[in-house]
Amino acid sequence: MAKPARKIANSAEMDVRTELVSRIVAHAPTVGEHSTAIPGLVLFRRTQATACYRAAVEPSLTFFVQGKKRMSLGGTPYLCGPSSFFLSSIDVPIESQIVEASEEVPLLSMLLRLDMSIVREILNREELPEAEVPSHRRGVAVGQASVGLLRACSRLMELLDTPEDIPFISHLIQREIIYRILGTPQGARLRTIATTGDLGNRTARAITWLRDNYAKRLHMEELAATARMGVSTLHHQFRALTAMSPLQYQKQLRLQRARERMLMEGMDATSAAYEVGYESVSQFNREYSRFFGQPPMRDIKTLRATSVVAA
Repeated sequence: MAKPARKIANSAEMDVRTELVSRIVAHAPTVGEHSTAIPGLVLFRRTQATACYRAAVEPSLTFFVQGKKRMSLGGTPYLCGPSSFFLSSIDVPIESQIVEASEEVPLLSMLLRLDMSIVREILNREELPEAEVPSHRRGVAVGQASVGLLRACSRLMELLDTPEDIPFISHLIQREIIYRILGTPQGARLRTIATTGDLGNRTARAITWLRDNYAKRLHMEELAATARMGVSTLHHQFRALTAMSPLQYQKQLRLQRARERMLMEGMDATSAAYEVGYESVSQFNREYSRFFGQPPMRDIKTLRATSVVAA
């Protein structure tokens, strides 16, 4: 009896995924990133594999319906393929690489930015079932989407064909998507980040402060006070979530922001270095070369030539 049930489930998953493929293709007809009329929903279409590149993710859910992508945080790889989702409960720099994509079978994905107030609201409901807690404590995770979760994603995509319904229905479907994610083992990390008073929630405050103030000089005592915990506890919790220390996190943020300014705004390396908080241009050049593999302006030239842009 188990085999026929599994076959039916696999068939249902294939049907919903086929629906999602056609919907994303319709609303992302060209290569690249496509904003939508639904706030927080972005569609992606890629047609070639890429080398490993540095990127940054924010609290979000990314659903993959076709192709394969590998992300890495602190040396831990996260492989995303058809019907999988990538959950990020924090803002964190990662390494990213498209490993399977072509003109015939492009990589197709949909990213939904997370509204943490909605996550907290759902968690406050007493009847919400507890999910299995995974052993790892990173702020990112990969999971396999259930048929119910895929159907909710398909319904959200369907709203793009009736934009007049978006203001009334999209938030309801997004609540369902968050509810279903919270019921997975991967959603356990999202629970801790959204739960006021939890160490994960306090650490997320420190991450938010660093994200908003990356150009300022870092004083660990002040950062720990923001998170309402001791310096050593913050170091431990911060590394558990992000696989790096607060100082390493700030450095990566500065380098990412400098790269964005040079790439998007045409800023020179010296101006970008001072803009993101560096006091020494030579130190900026050394750390940039170590992090991205080549000096700033040569890196920007390569990015423009290969059309690889860290989002």
